[in-house]
Amino acid sequence: MHQVNETAPSAERNKQPILEVLRRVLSSTGLVLEIASGTGQHVTHFAKALPGLTFQPSEMDESRHPSIAAWTRHEKLANVRAPLAFDLTQLPWPITAADAIVCINVIHISPWEATLGLMKGAGELLPPGGVLVTYGPYRRGGAHTAPSNEAFDASLRSRDPGWGVRDMEEVVAVAKEAGLELQEAITMPANNFTLVFTKTG
Repeated sequence: MHQVNETAPSAERNKQPILEVLRRVLSSTGLVLEIASGTGQHVTHFAKALPGLTFQPSEMDESRHPSIAAWTRHEKLANVRAPLAFDLTQLPWPITAADAIVCINVIHISPWEATLGLMKGAGELLPPGGVLVTYGPYRRGGAHTAPSNEAFDASLRSRDPGWGVRDMEEVVAVAKEAGLELQEAITMPANNFTLVFTKTG
């Protein structure tokens, strides 16, 4: 019996606004690594819309892999690889090349070490001009951008003290140390931002 493709309401809501950014910032061909693919809704939505690209999903929680595979089958996609499982903080990652990296709703729902690993890993993996795209809520200038984000931050920290909405400036500084330059901070629906970084040098 085939595993059912799981659905996350937030992924259903944000997959199209994120795709609009990806259409603009990604090359038309190449390999895109998605970090923390979750249910597989994002990666398959992007792969269907961007057929010239090959997508490599990844998800540390291997119990989500059957859902990613089920979405790939459901959409009849030949440009989505089988998912990998790895920990962002364990470098080097088990992938040797990628032209772009997409990381959605990870930075706030993981310990700060994961963000450090993401930036370091992306800095090592991406070629010059390669793109890293992150999506999620951020504080700006040390302040929340909406009361709902402040409440969300408190709820995250109550679930795990290592989690929380990060300062955009701090994330950008860590990225810069890894050779990733912020190109754009795009305001998204539901008080989120998409950050677009490129690998320098």
